[in-house]
Amino acid sequence: MVKNHCLAKSIFDVSWSKFVEFLKYKAGWYGRELVQIDKFFPSSKTCSGCGNIKKDLTLKDREYVCSSCGLVIDRDYNASLNILSEGLRILTKNRRDDEVSLLNIQTLVCSS
Repeated sequence: MVKNHCLAKSIFDVSWSKFVEFLKYKAGWYGRELVQIDKFFPSSKTCSGCGNIKKDLTLKDREYVCSSCGLVIDRDYNASLNILSEGLRILTKNRRDDEVSLLNIQTLVCSS
């Protein structure tokens, strides 16, 4: 690891942008569209059931427990549902109703 934290951040950012560039290329190759969500989107802190944001969630909390609706779910699975939902929202935001056939998120995600 690089001792200079500013330099390490720059190296990480370049690597990440190369990865995204590669994904865009591959998506275009297969006739697909890559949708990027904001890197500061609170995917782990947002309840996938009701949308409540839990501000005091720490990295050591492996289960997400919603204080609003009572949902108890694995933190990473919860984040993946939120990322899927946000990606679909961005994808369909500027389309007409007749172009959009939104699938229920539950049908897109394998149930565990």
